[in-house]
Amino acid sequence: MGVKINTGELLKILELTPDHQNIMLVGRHGIGKSEIIEQFFSKRAARVVTLFLGQMSDPGDLIGLPALDSSTGKTEFRPPWWFPLDGKPVVLFLDELNRARPEILQTVMDLILTKTLAGKTLPRGSRVISAVNEGEEYQLTDLDPALLSRFNIYYFSPTPGEWLLWAAERKLDQRIISFIEQNQDCLDGEILLDAGLEKGADRRSWVRVSEILSGAGEIDETLERIISGIVGISAAFKFSEFVKNNTGLDPRTVLSGFENKREELERMDVHELTTLNESFFRIIEIEETGERVKQYIENLEQYIKWLSGEKRNEVLAHWTTLYESSLYPKTKVAILSNSIYIFQNIVSFIDGIKL
Repeated sequence: MGVKINTGELLKILELTPDHQNIMLVGRHGIGKSEIIEQFFSKRAARVVTLFLGQMSDPGDLIGLPALDSSTGKTEFRPPWWFPLDGKPVVLFLDELNRARPEILQTVMDLILTKTLAGKTLPRGSRVISAVNEGEEYQLTDLDPALLSRFNIYYFSPTPGEWLLWAAERKLDQRIISFIEQNQDCLDGEILLDAGLEKGADRRSWVRVSEILSGAGEIDETLERIISGIVGISAAFKFSEFVKNNTGLDPRTVLSGFENKREELERMDVHELTTLNESFFRIIEIEETGERVKQYIENLEQYIKWLSGEKRNEVLAHWTTLYESSLYPKTKVAILSNSIYIFQNIVSFIDGIKL
């Protein structure tokens, strides 16, 4: 196992790595590699070209087709559809690199080494990023050590917290968010190799479930079978049972009126409260209404005072860890702007640990 990175670290790598250095991301399918690349460079007005090498059957799919130049009498390759003829740099994202046929890998070697393909050089400033799958469930091609040596290689493993924040920002069904909060093993479920076409859960599949739930009511037997075809029988059953039996406290009700929910909070255990902590951070992070953020922070202050008074130090320690992470920058600003008490409490708690 090489260097393992999360989403925040990947964004930093994309920002700092010079365009002449190649990047390789190793990880499972459906964890957001291509989406992050696309969003990062689109914000910088850079064109991203994604080539699915595992789907190419002939080098001509990559380098274009040969044609006779009547003026020279020589055969040249016509530029492929993706090649930048306007002289502007591109980000070439070579997906499924280790699922490509050997003849395709031979073709891309020059592209990786010199940014050149069939005698045509990519515009200055272009970069190459590749993604490879790992795991016994994939049919993979061994990569040449000489090829691998041309890449900075990172094992991309976004944290469940990063996905949950992403899901909240995109307004995925709240039942899915609550379920994954408490069942993080179902976010990247293992695929059973000996089960034929048995489906396993992944991040992409939960998005599809959310799309279906948006037009459905309660989860009945038929809907559970539909979901089973997306995330697998085991995850679908756990999700259905969770939704039917979940009577958990809605975190927004606490942020909107702490005193009304104090008695329910008193009955919650450490695990339930730490889950609530993460929900608070996510809700504030994606909230755009200033007055509502202010209301949330006011009730959050009462919640922190209650934790301190009850001496729930394990929950406070978890809260402090979330505050110190880089995942919730807007929430940190909101706390600093609206509650000196919470900030001082965090500092005091940290100082107490050091002592």
